[in-house]
Amino acid sequence: MSRKRYRQLPASCALVLAGCVSAATVAPPTSISPPPSAPSLSQTGGDYALPEPVSDLTSYALVRTDGGEAPPRVVTLMAAADALAQFDVIILGEVHRHAGVHHAQMAFFRELHARHSAMSLSMEQFERDQQRVLDEYITGKIGENTMASRIELWANYGTSYRPLVEYAKEHKLPVIAANAPAMVVRCVGMEGPSFLARMKPDQRGWAAADLNLQDGPYKDKFMGFATGDAGHGGDPNAKPGEKRTPSDQAVRAFAAQVTRDDTMAESIVQHLQKNPGRKVVHLTGHFHSDAFLGTVERLKLRMPALKVAVVTPVESGDAPKPKLSAADTKSGTYLLVIRPLPAPYATSEEMRAAIKAQMGQRRENKCEL
Repeated sequence: MSRKRYRQLPASCALVLAGCVSAATVAPPTSISPPPSAPSLSQTGGDYALPEPVSDLTSYALVRTDGGEAPPRVVTLMAAADALAQFDVIILGEVHRHAGVHHAQMAFFRELHARHSAMSLSMEQFERDQQRVLDEYITGKIGENTMASRIELWANYGTSYRPLVEYAKEHKLPVIAANAPAMVVRCVGMEGPSFLARMKPDQRGWAAADLNLQDGPYKDKFMGFATGDAGHGGDPNAKPGEKRTPSDQAVRAFAAQVTRDDTMAESIVQHLQKNPGRKVVHLTGHFHSDAFLGTVERLKLRMPALKVAVVTPVESGDAPKPKLSAADTKSGTYLLVIRPLPAPYATSEEMRAAIKAQMGQRRENKCEL
């Protein structure tokens, strides 16, 4: 299945979509330098204003919030790396295909490795059944073209992820193929979590042994997107205060989402258990880690004592003084403030045509392993 990622379609449509570009070298990113005393951001009407804009799509500002527990303040990447190196797992949430985010990921990984040599890279962009081929590449047994012929790389691998993988390869650092295979996720979305019970024994290990499907903020958030009502987490036709039972399709879609979250969490935990003393940097789409939900809460369920930090991207950098909401400050340990990507569609007609095409592809999907 093609792994092209699309953005800014309605969330109900986003449930059926998968990510993305190719190789190029670009100038190093810039980050906003904080004042010497790094004062807290000014606050107006409940929002926090950064002192200056983010200049372009390769640039970013880092704001430390400690999940809303500390007054937000702009910090340097070096200062952030000093603090993040104290954590066991550092999750770098991303907006897929965003140059500023991918620049920051590379800089974070390099600086964190400089502070802790036993560092591992965990990636949503590789799947468990690809681990053997990935290991062969990291250890130099096969070349990149051979790897690409054996496993399907994301379309933007060359520009977005190759730098991190090559850094890990050069420094002999493990790379964890953390995600569940796309086909497994698709089958769970079509048939529900019962599909996992009928997988062949040699395939069952491709997904987490246990899925955490319980009610809670993450499920509410997902169901809100699934119904196009992110504010209430439920049926958009429900009356105020009313929360209707989600459709069977939405329940299966949540199970598919959780298959990714639990598998990534389990992959990281298994790696840490097998390799005491290592720390992990994990790359994932930010929905999986925003507000310390998704993969993060599933990590903590498996290893409660684990110290987990989250860097969350916030697309707010195109204003003269970018603003952060109070909700934004609670979404991560650090916020990576970036300029928004261009709107993918100029008209509603364009968007409807794209949705129609994607829905047509979905109807042709089959559950085949």
